[in-house]
Amino acid sequence: MANSITIESLSAGYGSVRVLSGIDMHVGSGETVALLGTNGNGKSTLIKCITGQVQPTAGRVSATIDGVVHDLAGRSTQDIINLGIAIVPEGRRLFPKLTVEENLLLGAFRAAARSRREESLAFCYEAFPRLKERRTQLAGSMSGGEQQMLAIARALMTLPKILLVDEPSVGLAPILVARTIDTIADLKQRLGLTVLMAEQNFPQAIRIADRGYVLVHGRIALTADDPQALRDSDIVRQLYLGGA
Repeated sequence: MANSITIESLSAGYGSVRVLSGIDMHVGSGETVALLGTNGNGKSTLIKCITGQVQPTAGRVSATIDGVVHDLAGRSTQDIINLGIAIVPEGRRLFPKLTVEENLLLGAFRAAARSRREESLAFCYEAFPRLKERRTQLAGSMSGGEQQMLAIARALMTLPKILLVDEPSVGLAPILVARTIDTIADLKQRLGLTVLMAEQNFPQAIRIADRGYVLVHGRIALTADDPQALRDSDIVRQLYLGGA
């Protein structure tokens, strides 16, 4: 069944400060779409508009879940997650004084996930053996890479159809960034997810993206239909590669 996100003429901000203007995007069913941009260009704000943490000042955000279209405007974050949309937030946002397993079980709060939480827990421990080894360890005492594993696994505990990943490379060593990106690609294939990944690490993001968008000063500066179009773009060269 189709699971996708559509954003039309979206504008949003904080108080009198406009962050996003006239955003049009689509994440098709089963795609991995990269939302690229350097810090401060609105990537996280766009993710928050999808999850109901920021309400748009104009435009429309909708999600198709199992073929049914849902308008996300005005819905609470909990309602949106209950539809089958999960987020791996920037900075991971774990509960540091709870154990690995307690953090994971908290991820299975929505009704559709509670009845399958043991099955989901077993899957997460199979996908992330390090988490199984450390299931009784406090989340706050783990390394950055381990915490990122836990944040991804906690999102999977909700049994999502659509996965939003916000800046997975932040705070990680380069080798851990590559492993994290590879993990996202693997899980997407295994679970049949639709993925929108906001990321500033251009070389890593395009390794797994089917296509992408580039945000510059809160506007879509480039819509690329495949990774090669991103690599060939003058905008990308200027932002990430120091110009042509």
